[in-house]
Amino acid sequence: MWNIEEFTEAAGITVGELAAYVDRSQRGDEPAISRRPPRELAERLRLGELIAKGGMTPETFRDFLRTFLGEGTRLHHPAYLGHQSASPDFPAALADFIHGATNNPMAIYEMGAAAATVEFEVLRWMLAKVGFPAGGGVLTHGGSLANLTALLAARARAVPEAWEDGMPGDLVILAPASAHYSVSRAASILGLGQRAMVPLATDHLGRIDITKLPDISGRRVMALVAAACATGTGLYDDLRAIGEWCRERDVWFHVDGAHGASALLAEEHAHLLDGIELADSVIWDAHKMLRTSSLAAAVLVRRENDLDAAFKQEASYLFYGERGFDLIGRTVECTKAELGLKIFLNLAWRGERGLGEYVARQYATAHRFWELARRRPGFALPYEPESNIVCFRYGDADHADLRERLMAEGAFYLTSAELDGVRHLRVTVMAPATDDATLEALLDTIEALHGG
Repeated sequence: MWNIEEFTEAAGITVGELAAYVDRSQRGDEPAISRRPPRELAERLRLGELIAKGGMTPETFRDFLRTFLGEGTRLHHPAYLGHQSASPDFPAALADFIHGATNNPMAIYEMGAAAATVEFEVLRWMLAKVGFPAGGGVLTHGGSLANLTALLAARARAVPEAWEDGMPGDLVILAPASAHYSVSRAASILGLGQRAMVPLATDHLGRIDITKLPDISGRRVMALVAAACATGTGLYDDLRAIGEWCRERDVWFHVDGAHGASALLAEEHAHLLDGIELADSVIWDAHKMLRTSSLAAAVLVRRENDLDAAFKQEASYLFYGERGFDLIGRTVECTKAELGLKIFLNLAWRGERGLGEYVARQYATAHRFWELARRRPGFALPYEPESNIVCFRYGDADHADLRERLMAEGAFYLTSAELDGVRHLRVTVMAPATDDATLEALLDTIEALHGG
């Protein structure tokens, strides 16, 4: 049984240390990233000793937690400009804490009625946002699972017998080379193999060229995948033109909106998703731009039955009669966390408007970086950003090396991507604390490191 007094003391320590961690991170008082080698870090954390002997107390836990929090990546830091991982808001953190104690695997309704009901309502809200009033959905542990699930639904429509008979050898998926890697991974998981991935023509920035969509006569197309927005560049495909092309040819239209679908909440950016309602399926990650901690990704389909057809299963210990409220028949996962609670609490605290303002602010900050960098000699920016992602180059620098040097100092964390075969540095504005001073400091540091 739990020692309630010990739990209460340890929980208080946890809240205090996390509050200090986030506060110092937001103010930029510590490095944005620390990454000691695993052996050294294991010694500092006393991992081997604690695993072998146990005996942690609230007081030794405090020491462990301080060291643990100091050795990682601070996503609330103004200089965190790296991967598309949320700078989580505290309501989502509260949801994680609640789930850690209650542990209701709510894909089976009777194992978590409140959590399941919260997910139903969150999904209803998301479906309305993408224009699927008669649609269905489910939350999964991440966008990769979400893309796989959506493509399973597409397969069920194209080849209903595939669940029993296996995959035919002539199905193809149309997607640009810039599509998230989870799309081609899903093709191999599904048994199609990489041969089934047919690359769509794109412009030099990786956007689908709608004037060069292929002749598909004689081909069995399982799905066409478009980006809203692309992972590497943050640029949006023309969803309306692509959606109309798919409708005319009865091709399943899948929109990977993992990162960019949240622009639906920002009035000045919602036009970027024009045509999303033409899709047959959409994925939307809350753990990117809805400030939700990892993981919480939505699979949304225009026709609810399409998602129900994605899976067929028999298990007498789980399935015994139509109950009507279980989500387990729509997911790869059997045990599923209370994911909807994280999204709901952020909405309940901030409101749809507050989350939309966050999206707009991050998009504006990225645009500001583009403006500031363009004014400086030596910086090359291949496009005007549409989201909170900006790719750029500086002079003749070795950009992979330049990124490593920035990270080694811990002052800035950013990523890189190839555009048209050329490596660029890549900024993704996730933290609300990122401001003009941060952006100017990054540009100054790059110039200094490259001998500017």
